[in-house]
Amino acid sequence: MSDDESVGDDRTREDDTPRHDRVRSYPTQGPLNSLQHWTDAKSPLRVALNYVVVWLVRISPSLKLKTWLLRRIGVTVGDGVSWGLEATPDVFWPEHITIRDHAIIGYDATLLCHEFLQEEYRVGDVVVGERAMIGAGAVVLPGVEIGDGAQVAANSLVTRDVPPGATVAGVPAQPMSEEDVQEN
Repeated sequence: MSDDESVGDDRTREDDTPRHDRVRSYPTQGPLNSLQHWTDAKSPLRVALNYVVVWLVRISPSLKLKTWLLRRIGVTVGDGVSWGLEATPDVFWPEHITIRDHAIIGYDATLLCHEFLQEEYRVGDVVVGERAMIGAGAVVLPGVEIGDGAQVAANSLVTRDVPPGATVAGVPAQPMSEEDVQEN
């Protein structure tokens, strides 16, 4: 497989930018994996504060309180956003999350803005478009944009952008055909 082919599989946006090109990499030194260096990447006090706020967001039934709390830790939250119970924003870099107006984040969904790997960690923005829906238990990886009106099925792993109006499902999430949508 050529370099162009491997990168091409990760492209779905109109500007043709692969997710990995929108995620910043930070190398770590020594024999330990990058998670062992997390305190060099982010203040432990900040992460602890974020964790407490995220815990409150996960258990609170109040959408107004969830929005207020998410904004306090840096998440950009539009008007009318519905954040489901147990849904989890990134604890390390929540300021890299943007959720546009009237989006729905389903029960136990996770929006990750970081990846700790063996010799580096990566950080990238996650954008959820206006009136987009993310199903229960779905996981969205860093650098991914969910387009306006797009739908992510429950328990999907979103590894690449979802175009506006599209419906994706699976691990990794793939576009559903018109026949799949009509059967349901």
